[in-house]
Amino acid sequence: MIKNLFFFALIIVNISFSQTVNDSINTEYKIQNNASQSMISDSSENNLTLGAYGELTYNQPEGKNGELDVQRLVLLLAYRFNDEVQFISEIEIEHVEEIFIEQAFVNYSIGNNVSLRGGLMLVPMGIINEYHEPTTFNGTERPAVDNKIVPTTWRELGVGVNARFTDASLSFQAYIFNGFKSTELDGEEIKGLLEGNSGLRGGRQKGIKSTVDSPTFSTKIDFYGILGLRLGLSGYFGKTQAEDSIENIEGAIIGITMLGFDARYKYKRFEARGEFIYTSLRDTDSYNDLTGKDLGSALMGYYIEGGYNVFPLSAEQRLIAFIRYEQYDTHAETEYNIVKDDSFNRTDITMGLSYHIVDGVVLKGDYQFKDNERSGSDVNNQLNFGIGVWF
Repeated sequence: MIKNLFFFALIIVNISFSQTVNDSINTEYKIQNNASQSMISDSSENNLTLGAYGELTYNQPEGKNGELDVQRLVLLLAYRFNDEVQFISEIEIEHVEEIFIEQAFVNYSIGNNVSLRGGLMLVPMGIINEYHEPTTFNGTERPAVDNKIVPTTWRELGVGVNARFTDASLSFQAYIFNGFKSTELDGEEIKGLLEGNSGLRGGRQKGIKSTVDSPTFSTKIDFYGILGLRLGLSGYFGKTQAEDSIENIEGAIIGITMLGFDARYKYKRFEARGEFIYTSLRDTDSYNDLTGKDLGSALMGYYIEGGYNVFPLSAEQRLIAFIRYEQYDTHAETEYNIVKDDSFNRTDITMGLSYHIVDGVVLKGDYQFKDNERSGSDVNNQLNFGIGVWF
C-alpha cells in the first residue's frame, strides 16, 4: 500500500510540474502564511498586533440529533519589541468553556530569513497542524487523518530554528520538544494515556505542567520553487515521557518515529492537496501489558482532495466545490499481544462547498460518507455546516 501511495504522489507531482508553465496565480500563494506567520511578517508600524479566528459548526450524524457548537475561538496577540524580537501567542477557547494556550513563543531573527524560536509551538507535521485556520481548508471539520494520526492540534514546549533559503526555494524547521506523555500514576495504579482508537492523541501535553525526560526531535522541509506547488517532508523522532516514579518500569515509555509527506497545488480555479503520515511505535507490547491498553505498533493515514472554484477568477467571492478521500488506520500494525481491530481501519469521503463571501469569512457545507473494515460494524454518515472567520 505504501508503495502505491508514493507512486500516486509522484503522479500528482509530475502533473503539477507539467502545468506550471501556464500557471497564472499570484506568486504569494507559494508562501501560504498561517496566523503566526502573518503576525511575524506584519510590516505595519504598530508594535502590537491583534487578530482572531473561529469556527461555529453544526454536525448531524445520520439518524441522530444534530449538535451546534462554537467549536473554537482563538485570540491572536503579538508584540514586536524591535525588528529582531517578537512574541507570538494564540489563546484558544473551545466549546465556550475550555481555555487553552495554543501557541506562546519568542521569535528572534538572527539574520536574513533565519530565526530562533522558543516556547509553546506547533509541531510541523503535515498540513493542517500548522495551517488550521478555518478559511485555509475545505470542509467543516478538519481531515480525520489530522485528528487520529498526527494529531492536530499538536503543540509542545521547545526550542529550535526556522529558516528560508530563497535561492533554493526551501524552508526549513528543526525543533527540540518535550514529547507525548504515555503513562501516569492514578492513585497507586499506572494509567495509560495512549490507546488503539485514538492513537497518540491522549498523550499531548499541551504545555500543561509538562514532564520531560527524553526530548524529541522534529523537523520539516518545504519546497516552493514551482509556481502554485508546495511540497513538504516532515519527521518526528524520540520517546514518550513518564513521571519520575514510573519511568523506569518496563512499558512505561515507548519509542516514536513519525514521517509525513504533503503536497498543495493551485492552478487558476483548480486546487488540490494531499497528505500521507506513517507512525511506527516501539515497545507497544510491554506498554499494553503494563496498562491494559490496545495501542497499535503502527499508525497510518492519507488523504487526497480536489477542489474547483465555480466563480470566475475576476470575482471577489469564491465558491469551491470539493471532494476529499481519506483512509486512516490506528491499528495499521499490532504487536503479538493485541488483535488488530478492523473498526479502527476507516475510510471517509467528504463532498461539499466552501463559500468565501469575503477574504476572511467562509460558509461551509458538506456530507461525509463513513465506513470501516470491520464486518457488521456500521459508521454513521454525517451532515456538516459551519461558519469560519480569520482576521
